[in-house]
Amino acid sequence: MSITKFEVFAKVVELGSLTKAADALGFTQSGISHIISSLENQFGFPLLIRSRSGIKLTVNGEQLLQPVREILKWNEQLKQEVAHIHGLEVGTITIGTFTSVSVHWLPGMIKQFRIDYPHIEFKLMEGGYLEIEQWMEAGVIDCGFISLPTRDNFEGFPLKKDRILGIVSNDHPLSKQPILSFSQIANEDFIIQKDGSDYDVKRVLGKAGITPNVKFSAGDDYAIIAMVEKGLGISILPELVLKGHKNNVTMLELEERSFRSLGIAVTSMKYASPATKRFVKYVQSWVEKNS
Repeated sequence: MSITKFEVFAKVVELGSLTKAADALGFTQSGISHIISSLENQFGFPLLIRSRSGIKLTVNGEQLLQPVREILKWNEQLKQEVAHIHGLEVGTITIGTFTSVSVHWLPGMIKQFRIDYPHIEFKLMEGGYLEIEQWMEAGVIDCGFISLPTRDNFEGFPLKKDRILGIVSNDHPLSKQPILSFSQIANEDFIIQKDGSDYDVKRVLGKAGITPNVKFSAGDDYAIIAMVEKGLGISILPELVLKGHKNNVTMLELEERSFRSLGIAVTSMKYASPATKRFVKYVQSWVEKNS
């Protein structure tokens, strides 16, 4: 069977639209539709349910999605191994990342990496910790930045201990003190990260035995900072997230110093593509040099 058909099927599922997949892959919409129909004819059953709201997988399509992704992953690795034998460094690395890493780390990492390996391309997928773990489990990404510890079936590599700090607006009464106590947090309106991104904050609060008075939750760390700045509540965020926002909010050390352990993970270094292996090792070196 044609690898192209598998690539089209995976892209349609990823984007949830035949039209978007056609734009991304350089096909016409009718061409994409024809390829999917051809694949369905070869398998002998429908893979997708088409409707005005988009597409979704049939039960049989869901069963085949993971094997198709595995085939595409191994095909990419095969191409990279062949190129490596010829003394070339080529390939695509798909990275799962979250906002603070995307803003403060990845631009510098990728810029320096591409000086040595200009023919390696990158695809970034941004989400919360839970999404990144799920993408890695499903084979959607090659590696992902995460907060350690991660799942037992992943290989995780520690990168940096990142402080967890309290933040309040500059005109908040608590802004005048050097340390934010947990009892004070419990008595204030609290803004928290969305589910799946809030592991670090919940771990700190759970260890302290307090339940915050959550008024808002937000999926974007910088939206939380803006809400705190406007006096809508206080929050707790990692220091890397707060980098560059020192003039907008007051950052306070927590009464018990707390950290998150940032790392990068793969499902298996043994079976990772050559490009992914190089990038993971490069990331470790880059963080050590720039911390």
